[in-house]
Amino acid sequence: MGQIDPHVYIQQVARKMADPAALLDRKEIETMLDEVEYLYDILDPEMQDGAEQLIAQLRARLEKAV
Repeated sequence: MGQIDPHVYIQQVARKMADPAALLDRKEIETMLDEVEYLYDILDPEMQDGAEQLIAQLRARLEKAV
């Protein structure tokens, strides 16, 4: 099994977040939030600002999820 490229994964999550019909399931949002928070710690400092925004968006979507 190959390693995950954190930059690519963050981009994939950001693309999903751009689709209002995606990420409506609470479990899926929680999983992505956990993964992005984990990857945040290993990201280059210049990438962390974008990850912070994504984490905030995931948390907001989690509050609205069923």
